[in-house]
Amino acid sequence: MKKVINVGLASFGMSGKLFHAPFIFNNQHFKLTAIVERHKSDSREKYSESKLYRSYDELLNDDEVDLIVVNTPVQTHFDYAKKALSLGKNVLVEKPFTVNASQAEELYQLSKINNCFLSVYQNRRYDGDFLKVKEIVASGVLGDLKEVEMRFDRFRTEISVKMHKETSEGSGTLHDLGAHLIDQALQLFGLPKMIFADLGFFREKTQTNDYFELILFYENELRVRLKSSTMAKEKQWEYILHGDKGSFLQQRFDAQENELAEGVEPTQEKWLPKIVNPNGILHTAEFREETTAQNGNYMNFYNDLYESIICGKPNPVPVEQVIDVMRIIDKSLESFKIGSKVYF
Repeated sequence: MKKVINVGLASFGMSGKLFHAPFIFNNQHFKLTAIVERHKSDSREKYSESKLYRSYDELLNDDEVDLIVVNTPVQTHFDYAKKALSLGKNVLVEKPFTVNASQAEELYQLSKINNCFLSVYQNRRYDGDFLKVKEIVASGVLGDLKEVEMRFDRFRTEISVKMHKETSEGSGTLHDLGAHLIDQALQLFGLPKMIFADLGFFREKTQTNDYFELILFYENELRVRLKSSTMAKEKQWEYILHGDKGSFLQQRFDAQENELAEGVEPTQEKWLPKIVNPNGILHTAEFREETTAQNGNYMNFYNDLYESIICGKPNPVPVEQVIDVMRIIDKSLESFKIGSKVYF
């Protein structure tokens, strides 16, 4: 029998409740061994067999834990991951990994020195809408792509009561949703040659960006525009791709987060409601058809994670790739500050 990986969750907020604990608990390759809750005991309702710790240091000192999931606020990621790696623990860090690329690079080097596994939870690679976009791009049906727009919007006009999301370095929409969009762009198109960034501060009294528009410039004249706004009440096409042979439009359509919030338990098989109505359009010179997103499943991330740690297969989210994401975030902040394009 293959080894079961004992996992410790560094926190049990939304990330722990929705995106990690259900998939670890329902995957036969993992055991949810320990959970940190500093004040509450919410995890006891569903995961009473796991150990309950009141501090991260208690989790670090548990010799039974093989893999620590650092899913605390981004401002703590560097310190928490560094402590775990220094003790020889394998580590999975929530996106956006760190506050900046320098911290990301330091953690990567430490993981190599201590021969530890290190990865980043970029779950949106496993969204059904993105998988459909990836399929269309790979097919070549659009010809040479010239213009791409990818959006991730929300309607949240009020300041968050969680101050680490509003006042600290690494807070803001660029680090939050931008980390997803940048990662997807790099997966599809690779590294750009130049970047231009515009940041917005729309909410009253906000101290951190709640809007961004990034333009990534590529060698073949391709422009990739990444956008996010907290003032988007109405849905729109979140993926728009134009090439010299046609266009593809795709709505952001992945039901996993909503289903998990309703308490649905994920499985290895398809566990989401069947997609009934089309949510995309593919239009070329030869045809125009309505399309549907693929079925995503974040369980596949944990399957890939297991195969990488135990069987030596490729890391599902290599740290080198996420360092590039952090570098683009750093360059975007630089571009906004000086008001012009910057070379990557």
